[in-house]
Amino acid sequence: MISLKQIKYALAVADHGHFKRAAEACSISQSALSGAISDMETQLGFQVFERDNKRVLVTKLGEEVLVRARKIHIDVQDLHALASSANAPMSGKLYMGMIPTIAQYLLPKVLPSIRSQYPDLNVVIDEDQSETLVSRVKSGAIDCAVLALPYDCEGLLTLPFWQENFYLLAHKDDALSRRQSVTVSDINLENLLLLEDGHCLKDHALSACRLKPEQFDVEVRANSLGTLINLVANKMGTTFVPEIALSGVLSHQPNLVAIKLDEAGPHRELALILRPSYPRFDSLERLKLLMASCLSGSAP
Repeated sequence: MISLKQIKYALAVADHGHFKRAAEACSISQSALSGAISDMETQLGFQVFERDNKRVLVTKLGEEVLVRARKIHIDVQDLHALASSANAPMSGKLYMGMIPTIAQYLLPKVLPSIRSQYPDLNVVIDEDQSETLVSRVKSGAIDCAVLALPYDCEGLLTLPFWQENFYLLAHKDDALSRRQSVTVSDINLENLLLLEDGHCLKDHALSACRLKPEQFDVEVRANSLGTLINLVANKMGTTFVPEIALSGVLSHQPNLVAIKLDEAGPHRELALILRPSYPRFDSLERLKLLMASCLSGSAP
């Protein structure tokens, strides 16, 4: 009989496209993972994966197996969550994803309140980009995620808890630093620093300004907002920061100034995303309210 462990390993190989990386993700040896999948294929009577030295391909029959295996995996994850929900809400483990441009500013505000108000809840945080987190929520790999909207979350529930605008971050010596607000026409686009493609913060900032990526001749391809902030501090240009980041950025970088972006807002919305079938909805509703309270400054 095919085991849940074999299903988990097969899905890991499909997700990573590589036996070694899948084994690392499952915290087992590559030989143990390969052996388990070979045993599963023997029981099925056909190969799920084609292997060579460079890549792993899913066979036609294997694709059907993986579709059904993923549904089984999600159902099992939800069964575990259902068992947890039978206990007190906000207890046990909660696996939550979060995009980096939110995590570094939201977690310091929220985690102390979670630990003081819900000491029985163990939140495990996984940082990644929006596309990956949406896929992981859908697959049952994590319980929920915090994203910035708008973003394509088709098939998932969204629980918005915060709306915010963008600010232009400039060095105090920049001529714009003396302005109370700016519009996109005031900004020198040649000096505007943006995150590389794939970060929704970049997409939302450009959308707020009605700009397109092809309008920029990018020389700096930063993968973190922290890198851009340090570049601005060294007079290398300006960048956009979300409202949630302002207090932390300005307290650590006294030579920087945040100027309100006078373009129609709100520029983005923070939300929890989850599967419609997720059984611990009550806990996530409480978590949503807690995060909203922390961001509004009303949390103890």
